[in-house]
Amino acid sequence: MERGNSEKTVGVEQTDERRAAGKVAAVRGAIVEISFPALALPAINEAVLIERGDGEDLLAEVQAHVDQNNVRAIALRSTIGLRRGQRVIATGRPVETPVGEAVLGRLIDVTGAVADDGPPLPAQTPRRSIHRPPPALARQSRGTEIFATGVKAIDLLTPLAHGGKAAMFGGAGVGKTVLVMELINAMIARYKGISVFAGVGERSREGHEMALDMLRYGVLDRSVLVYGQMNEPPGARWRAPLTALTIAEFFRDERRQNVLLLMDNVFRFVQAGAEVSGLLGRMPSRVGYQPTLASEVANLQERIASVGDAAVTAIEAVYVPADDFTDPAVTAIASHIDSMVVLSRQMAAEGMYPAIDPIQSSSVLLDPLVVGEEHAGVATDTRRVIEHYRELQDVIALLGVEELSVEDRRLVGRARRLQRFLTQPFVVTENFTSIPGRSVTVAETIAGCKSILDGACDDWPESAFYMIGPLDEAREKAARDRPQAPAADGGAR
Repeated sequence: MERGNSEKTVGVEQTDERRAAGKVAAVRGAIVEISFPALALPAINEAVLIERGDGEDLLAEVQAHVDQNNVRAIALRSTIGLRRGQRVIATGRPVETPVGEAVLGRLIDVTGAVADDGPPLPAQTPRRSIHRPPPALARQSRGTEIFATGVKAIDLLTPLAHGGKAAMFGGAGVGKTVLVMELINAMIARYKGISVFAGVGERSREGHEMALDMLRYGVLDRSVLVYGQMNEPPGARWRAPLTALTIAEFFRDERRQNVLLLMDNVFRFVQAGAEVSGLLGRMPSRVGYQPTLASEVANLQERIASVGDAAVTAIEAVYVPADDFTDPAVTAIASHIDSMVVLSRQMAAEGMYPAIDPIQSSSVLLDPLVVGEEHAGVATDTRRVIEHYRELQDVIALLGVEELSVEDRRLVGRARRLQRFLTQPFVVTENFTSIPGRSVTVAETIAGCKSILDGACDDWPESAFYMIGPLDEAREKAARDRPQAPAADGGAR
């Protein structure tokens, strides 16, 4: 993804409010130590411009005051080629990103520089600081409208809220990005608001694929892609979500439009913050994370809020290191989430995709007063039956299912059918599986699970429920696979 280089400086509004000049004193990786005259130090989170002399200034953000003359700043671009003595300008402003209609359909980086093949943004494009306080609690609205996704396991067990925050938690290789991509495919095409995608630590290949997918769906002109790529300095990855949030807040507050905010991967935001903290020389905290972990996550998550009739709906992917859900980063992120979708490695190993764990996943919306008595009851019964099956798995492995009671055998059969019914082929995996994707309504999902729980499908083979859409497809597969009865004049005794 090539950046446009026709703008000499990006990330701050071009004004003459430059207050003081300093010099580069030391360069330590992505950290630049800068000397300023006494009593003229730039503020924390203020942007400074390092004049490289090659036509493009390097943008950095002040993170620490070392003494009365020196500050440490985190570079938002590569520091290769920097040397001591280069002139540094204090801008008197924080890092700013372009916002508004001009960024729709564009792929930009953390500083607002275009990273696609298009022309540079117009000079009159408005800019906003990436550091903004969350809206006051009195102004925030909390919607209880269900955001239907067409994914059975999510709509039944962890319903998403219009104007809420949902996160997909899972270790490496269990399907987080595929699930997020399917949700984008399912929701963005029929979504009437603005979509903002934050790629934190993403590969350039993934950025190109996302842009091409949105172009194919015909929604790129209503979307903004913000990338802090994997090969960029930690400062760029650390601030990319704030850039995306600032764009989303502009459409929410000044255009009164609904915004769908997508982030992949929030753990890399925490990881970048840990890198910055280590480079600044701060003492590490639990498991080596930065001591400011909780406040950094809170500053990000608390800005994702709905105000009045304009909602920001967030869907985030969260990597779980070593499948440890007690990891400090995971618990810090989970405390801010409305709908928690947990992906299971065991289910993925069994081929149960999406590998959503029905027991660990949860949602604050799964309440009879919100989703209705029937939905909440079917979801609770589904969890109860599957959990009972898991309790019996050790007994089944040792003695076989034949040693169970009649009632337990019946519940085990229904649990296995429910697990398979909650699998589903995705549109985004059609090229790999050759199985057309399915989208299932909430009513069809509830009706299918209720039929299985009531025993209406006890005589259907389990294979009929695997990788299907609504229950009608299982009925057709069961009828097709059922052995034909012998002719009346053939097998008579």
